[in-house]
Amino acid sequence: MSGFKALQQERADLIKEAKGILAKAEAEARDLTEAEAGRDDAIHGRLQAIDAGLARYERMQAAERSATAVVDGNVQAAANGRATMPRIEGVRDRIEDDPKRGFRHLADFAASIKSAYTPGGAVDERLRYVAAPTDFHFEVGSDEGRMVPPAFREEVWEAVQEYSSVLTDLAPEPTSGNAVEFVRDESTPWGSVGVQARWRGEAAQMTASKLATDPSQLRLHELYAFVTSTGELLQDAPMLINRLTRKAAQAIAYKIDDAVVNGTGAGMPQGWFTSGALVSVAKESGQTADTVVAANIAKMYSRLLQPQNGIWYINQDVLPQIITLTLGNQPIWTPPMAGFRDAPPEGGFLLGRPVKVLEPCQTVGDKGDIHFVNPRGYYAITKSTAPEFASSMHLFFDYNVEAFRWIFRLGGQPFLSAAVSPAKGSSTRSHFVVLDARA
Repeated sequence: MSGFKALQQERADLIKEAKGILAKAEAEARDLTEAEAGRDDAIHGRLQAIDAGLARYERMQAAERSATAVVDGNVQAAANGRATMPRIEGVRDRIEDDPKRGFRHLADFAASIKSAYTPGGAVDERLRYVAAPTDFHFEVGSDEGRMVPPAFREEVWEAVQEYSSVLTDLAPEPTSGNAVEFVRDESTPWGSVGVQARWRGEAAQMTASKLATDPSQLRLHELYAFVTSTGELLQDAPMLINRLTRKAAQAIAYKIDDAVVNGTGAGMPQGWFTSGALVSVAKESGQTADTVVAANIAKMYSRLLQPQNGIWYINQDVLPQIITLTLGNQPIWTPPMAGFRDAPPEGGFLLGRPVKVLEPCQTVGDKGDIHFVNPRGYYAITKSTAPEFASSMHLFFDYNVEAFRWIFRLGGQPFLSAAVSPAKGSSTRSHFVVLDARA
């Protein structure tokens, strides 16, 4: 086996081993052991070295092709009695700087893949000589495929952020690892633990205080979209682009929103609705079933930590009721209009804070049909590298179907493990407030 193929095989084996480590930990609903984490880090370190080695082989092969072409041309020119041109030491194709790698759009790329894997089909030069050395990697066995040019990978991620009602509000932090260690501090200025400030008399001794910190680990979870496309659809560029960008992005965005709200924390982010930090406001005495009254909204507002940063997330069925709410004959809902900063188009404002329609919210009358959330209370992380987006025809060749796969990595959980007790009073507060069921 040549050195190049040996590196490719080693890379595939290491990726398989790393996936097995993570899959075992997720199946057992636990974090990686110290030994597993060490092995995972070692694998990723070796993968970086292998990728560098593969890149060196590819550069050498490209240089050999260029040198061979120049030498052959000079020999032929000398045989014909013509002066030879100065030797060209290196050639760089400007198309390598194009994030689309020369393809007009995603459908153009998909059509070239289909042709390359069809018996007797032509192999597009953009795949063979340009994309392969820089952005494409042939996997082995049944996983064989090609990585999609970076511009098309970013198109889908940008669309996900556009369709997600929650993700952009959370401002997730990028990370290069598979987990993030962070320190949780749930103390309050008026509590008995954590950093304290005290008054001191003349010459009195100071009493020390210290941070009440709790180390925590947040893991990234894998979210994928696996889409197949028939040969007929591959020939319809507008429809294919719609399916591979907007439709896939909508599906991914919904899964992200649903996990951030309702996630269990097992193999997915921990949702605020299922966390111990949730505060639920009781319905009013004698309140009619499946209704929302102004007192519900006022009490929810009073229970949120830093309500000036709050966002209302509602089920769309709730919208007709909150539009007509009043306090003292004054409306508490304001329609979106020009001049309002960051005005959401779909929901307007409720008590001065933006309203967003969110599908994972429960239907009207159920607990969780209205959420008042301070996004700063939720810690979200994403993989710092671009989402993986690959294409393959091999698994579905006899059906004339091409497969496209996206892989995203996202993790998240509330900063607080429980609601906060105020300095005065008994009503707890949190970054996440919902309204109880009205049955």
